[in-house]
Amino acid sequence: MSRFDFSPLYRSAIGFDRLASLMENAANSGSTSNGYPPYNIELLSENQYRISMAVAGFAREELDITSHENTLIVKGSKEQAEQPQKNFLYQGIAERGFERRFQLADHIKVTGADLVNGLLHIDLVREVPEAAKPRTIAIGNSQ
Repeated sequence: MSRFDFSPLYRSAIGFDRLASLMENAANSGSTSNGYPPYNIELLSENQYRISMAVAGFAREELDITSHENTLIVKGSKEQAEQPQKNFLYQGIAERGFERRFQLADHIKVTGADLVNGLLHIDLVREVPEAAKPRTIAIGNSQ
């Protein structure tokens, strides 16, 4: 993968240094990600999103979802002590724990999560406060 230079973003944009850092980190760490578990990010409407993760074999009690500041962390841990030793001829289903992190944009809130047919659905919504919404500025008369 070729390396991109994001330094022009730093000098031409004010207040977007965090965005440029996130893009640079994503470009650098993209090749080190193991891709487990696979996931989709879906746009449901203008301000609603859904992350769907394939977590087949995990029970609700084995999954943990945490939202802290602008990071969403999804962890899965399998209980290995209670399962008997199995003799697989072929093992294609991963039974390992995982931790997947998502960087959330400002004003993105997690509204709910559900586990259906081996897919973990996490619903997100963008709630922009009134103070952050664009407003029209009237031009006054100096006379």
